[in-house]
Amino acid sequence: ADISAFRSDIGPTVSLLPPSSEQLSGGSASLACLLTDYSPQGALVSWEVDGLEVSQGVVTSPEEEKEGLYRRSSTLTLSKAGWEQGELYTCRVSHFQHTQASPLRRSQCLV
Repeated sequence: ADISAFRSDIGPTVSLLPPSSEQLSGGSASLACLLTDYSPQGALVSWEVDGLEVSQGVVTSPEEEKEGLYRRSSTLTLSKAGWEQGELYTCRVSHFQHTQASPLRRSQCLV
């Protein structure tokens, strides 16, 4: 029997990392959304700022496979002023039928 036909999808673990204080002092801000340990490949990433989808400043890496599990990362880069204009930053990850949102509130970042 084909075992793979019975394997269930493994959704990604999603981590959203805020900009560093060092980076902000240099005048820019990058948020990193890390997707790890999912299968099969085909995870999609989108970004929202205060509920509105943004595409400018977004760079999403190709998917990498290791031991049958996949990972990818996506980075949203803003000017420091742009970062300070927004409050709620969301990395939205779709993996087949499942969508998960990882929110980050700027006011709660200690930078």
